[in-house]
Amino acid sequence: MSVFSLDLKRIGSSIDQRLLVVMPVYNEEANIRVVLAEWTAALKAELDNFAFVIINDGSRDGTEAILQELESNDPEHYIVVTKPNSGHGNSCRVGYDVACASRCEWVLQIDTDGQCDPCYFSAFWTEKDQADCVFGVRKSRDDGWARVVTSQICRWGSSMVCGVDLRDPNVPYRLLRKSVLFGALNFIPPGFNIHNVAITFVLKKTPKLRFRYVPIHFRERQGGKNSINLLNVTQWGVDMLVELWKLQRKIGP
Repeated sequence: MSVFSLDLKRIGSSIDQRLLVVMPVYNEEANIRVVLAEWTAALKAELDNFAFVIINDGSRDGTEAILQELESNDPEHYIVVTKPNSGHGNSCRVGYDVACASRCEWVLQIDTDGQCDPCYFSAFWTEKDQADCVFGVRKSRDDGWARVVTSQICRWGSSMVCGVDLRDPNVPYRLLRKSVLFGALNFIPPGFNIHNVAITFVLKKTPKLRFRYVPIHFRERQGGKNSINLLNVTQWGVDMLVELWKLQRKIGP
């Protein structure tokens, strides 16, 4: 489905599942079948009423064809939204907007590269009973020193602006009440590049929310390339801090 030919609210309003899993995807033909299969099995072990909202960010390989096949074979569990390439943050926002327009209660966001191990989902689902937000915290990871360093810099910079330790602000393994997510998105411009950091920031600034954390191990990518452009990451980081500072002024102390 094209994001430009369909209303995201209309897509969301047709979904009636307790849990929606938002998954941005770009050029993941090597991973996507295995990742969705293992996550589907993990979710079925905990609940029956769930669906994946998979945002295809203009993939140029065989990802789109695989997703169309999966959606055609199981439209109840796989909902695919295809859009032109505009980056991970924008893709997350599209998925979040679909989820917020649905009748779900909980929104889980994970990535499609296989790094988010579904073995931890049971702990997330258990923690939700005493929480509004359940975040993974990457205690160990196999994706290289450069990503570890950039995540730490992201943590220090965003926490400094926020005035609170955000722990792992960009982790793509998070379970949120839909009502809490909807409230946070009202403060965040759709064009914010690193959306997950912005959501963590706003939630930490929201009084009386109940947070829980689950220690996780972040796996190596299950296929494809594991590259990082440090120049781009640096520019994104600077832009992120500027945008967070603007959010800080908007939200207040």
